[in-house]
Amino acid sequence: MSLSAASESHVEEFWADKEDVPGEKAMWLFVLGDFLIFSAYFVIYLVQRAWDKQGFLEAQQHLDINLGIINTIVLITGSWFVAWAALAAREGNAAKALSLVRLTMLSGFIFAALKVFEWSKEIKAGYTFTSNDFFGFYYVLTGIHLIHLVFGLAVLQIVVARLKKGVADHRLVETGATYWHMVDLLWVLILAFLYMLR
Repeated sequence: MSLSAASESHVEEFWADKEDVPGEKAMWLFVLGDFLIFSAYFVIYLVQRAWDKQGFLEAQQHLDINLGIINTIVLITGSWFVAWAALAAREGNAAKALSLVRLTMLSGFIFAALKVFEWSKEIKAGYTFTSNDFFGFYYVLTGIHLIHLVFGLAVLQIVVARLKKGVADHRLVETGATYWHMVDLLWVLILAFLYMLR
């Protein structure tokens, strides 16, 4: 047996007894890759902030921390709903899982509406993408996050379509939940770096 074949066999054996890993393993790889990319964004942000700490602090004062916290509560609530949806699907209760996934999607729509409201508020106050480095990062990071959220809503719509057929496919629900939790965690990091870091 070649070294690569032995290595592949070992990897397959490792995953074979990991049935408790929720969702599809491919989604976990995607999530980890996405975190690596966002980590690079955060490092670049922190380096830029270190070079112009005063400028970043002054610009940061114009963000609405209350909206940031409300959005965090909205997303965490959605994550709570999708976690319960995964449990309902494991129990074979497609109807309950469907209701909970829909509530998760509602939280996503509320988050998006609040984010667009916040952007319009900042733009009307004269703080645009080109105002300074801080707002450049603000719009890029929150914009990329919003794209992830919209993609998450599309993933959850696939889950909804399956659940509407009465099929409690817990692997699919867990896969959607895994992605949604990533969206949630990324927002918590954005809140910490952009809104709260002093």
